[in-house]
Amino acid sequence: MTRKLFGTDGIRGQANKFPMTPDIALKVGMAAGRIFMRGDHRHRVVIGKDTRLSGYMIESALVSGFTSVGMEVFQFGPLPTPAVAMLTRSLRADLGVMISASHNAYHDNGIKLFGPDGQKLSDERELEIEALMENGVDGGLAEPTKIGRARRIEDAQARYIEFVKRTFPKHLRLEGLRIVIDCAHGASYRVAPAVLWELGADIVAIGVEPNGININQDVGSTAPNAMIEKVRETRADFGIALDGDADRVCMCDEKGQIIDGDQILALIARSWIKSGELKGGGVVGTVMSNIGLERYLASQNLKLIRASVGDRYVIEKMREGGFNVGGEQSGHIIFSDFITTGDGLIAALQVLAVLAEERRPASEAAHIFEPAPQILENVRFKRGEPLTDIKVTTRIKDCEARLNGTGRILVRKSGTEPVIRIMGEGEDENLVREVVREIAEVIQEASA
Repeated sequence: MTRKLFGTDGIRGQANKFPMTPDIALKVGMAAGRIFMRGDHRHRVVIGKDTRLSGYMIESALVSGFTSVGMEVFQFGPLPTPAVAMLTRSLRADLGVMISASHNAYHDNGIKLFGPDGQKLSDERELEIEALMENGVDGGLAEPTKIGRARRIEDAQARYIEFVKRTFPKHLRLEGLRIVIDCAHGASYRVAPAVLWELGADIVAIGVEPNGININQDVGSTAPNAMIEKVRETRADFGIALDGDADRVCMCDEKGQIIDGDQILALIARSWIKSGELKGGGVVGTVMSNIGLERYLASQNLKLIRASVGDRYVIEKMREGGFNVGGEQSGHIIFSDFITTGDGLIAALQVLAVLAEERRPASEAAHIFEPAPQILENVRFKRGEPLTDIKVTTRIKDCEARLNGTGRILVRKSGTEPVIRIMGEGEDENLVREVVREIAEVIQEASA
């Protein structure tokens, strides 16, 4: 049985259209609630969300579903995804829920689920939830005296702020640093500026005026120009751009040069191997990680283990190999010594800690290796399965042959939206660009 609702990062889609409807959210609450009922104690579920207008609708439906099967619901309001993961464990909840479509525009929304250990659910657990939703959830309704209650938790943001600050070395401060923080008008708009200011930084905050429909709009980690321009305008020392739910980060140095997830992994690996903090003899990346990262790590006698795209697959590889650092080029960075999922703010603090310790500007310290030319292109499709089309598969094979061992091509279907993602990488940038364009064109024809 394959998953019909869940993708690589929970359930996601356009708000008020299948599968992101109140009816589906209600059933998710009822089904997940029943599956995570363990023992005779009063069961808890915690719910956070980002700043999308549709979050109110989805949250209300989830609350109805969970309380109908007898769960107590703790509502946090706007809070980063990693905060929900952390608080699921801290509050000894049986289940955690984040309502967010991450870096997508406001018209989308999503539901991410965490187990009592603060980890995202496995494919098998998600299949269980879908099966129960399909087979009817009414059988698990609570007796009238056992219906759950819902209440707001007012100190959730303060708890997370203190937790994040504790990940920064006690002997270091951010005094003397001017930092631009772009919160994407999303879930971190209150907590991220507070953390940086309390650690001593002079902050310039943008993307902190959410109105329900401006999340990720020309700001945040997927639109880093806003951060770059503000860094240059204010002569800041560093820039941080989070995405809508703050589990992803993009950074830039004082010159406005981007520091992506691969550079972050290299920087932390170099620093932590010296301090003895790095575990596993390397880091975990993904199939998208630049070959330049792999070559740099090899020069340091460190390994790069590649996982499938998606932070939960990175985490699985980290657990299997005993690694404590992993992440994606896109900015999902996981430090398992601190937290169970990607946390953009914690990742930024670890980079800042290295800069503060070495007393060097980011332009000198944070560009560890020269990346190989890498071309990315997304092709939106409306119908069918373009990647099974014979013309598409033939063209991909032809293009791989033309690279002749000097590069690689990765073509995959997105797990969060109807998009085919094409990545080409190699020594000859012009050739890589040419083959990526050819593959994109044949995919467009196949899905027209």
